[in-house]
Amino acid sequence: MISESTLKEGLNSILNVTQLSGLGERYQGKVRDCYMKGDERILVTSDRLSCFDKNVTTIPFKGQVLNGITAKWFSMTRDIIENAVIDLPDPNVMVARNCDLVPFEMIVRGYIAGSAWRSYAKGEMTSGVAFPEGLKEFQKLPAPVITPSTKATDGGHDLSVSEEYILSSGKVEKVIWEQMKEAALALFERGSKFAEERGLILVDTKYEFGLFKGKLMVIDEIHTLDCSRYWIQSSYSERIGRGEAPEMLDKEPVRRWLISQGYMGEGPVPHFTDEYRLEISQHYIRSYELLLGESFNAVLGDPYSRIEMNLQKYMR
Repeated sequence: MISESTLKEGLNSILNVTQLSGLGERYQGKVRDCYMKGDERILVTSDRLSCFDKNVTTIPFKGQVLNGITAKWFSMTRDIIENAVIDLPDPNVMVARNCDLVPFEMIVRGYIAGSAWRSYAKGEMTSGVAFPEGLKEFQKLPAPVITPSTKATDGGHDLSVSEEYILSSGKVEKVIWEQMKEAALALFERGSKFAEERGLILVDTKYEFGLFKGKLMVIDEIHTLDCSRYWIQSSYSERIGRGEAPEMLDKEPVRRWLISQGYMGEGPVPHFTDEYRLEISQHYIRSYELLLGESFNAVLGDPYSRIEMNLQKYMR
């Protein structure tokens, strides 16, 4: 774990929005700034924290944590499906193939939690999937289930959609859709087994896919805290037995705090104190080290200047 002084210094090393020149067309996602030119896409992972499809604050070192986890997982899953990564020229940057995005996210759930539980509690289906009757919050499902959603590209909300809707939309060929389902379930199985070895439970996660010259690839991020839920395995049964929520590694505690403040994506964002931002940063770093079994090496200083310099070296 990094020192308290380094953690606090991270408040002066925040990477928020980038405006880098000479890298091609720019697109800003919730967390990543993307630059597209020819066959390459440069993905700059910021320190922005997104909840309920809205950016709510910035967290020290968050971008480095996400980029590091993604890089590790892409290297460990190439035997399942090829990914878009070409190079990692900076702790916050990934250079990838410029894939044509498949406009649907593959959300795989092994437990019922989060938005799926909130819908289930109201008697509603998720993505056309009817979960078994009598489930309790945080309960393990009989088998992993895919609940797809749209991929919002305009800053709006992702929406749960059924497989029937996706296939009838004409936006994905059936053969590609079947490949996506097979890959998503295989990736989830790999992630679940690795998490179990680390004393963790991979609750649910999302995968995004793209096509590069007609070939399906997994893109964006994989098995990070922003796209996945993780719980501590050793305390799971005891806490559930007491009617408590599992011990969480992901950003669900932040979502729950926002809900307690009356915020679910609409209206003014509640204020995040620096103390709370540092607490969240510690949470991300601790989770990184638990997930990967290695120490997190924080890089301090002006991230914008560092990224510009490293990308100039890469471009040469």
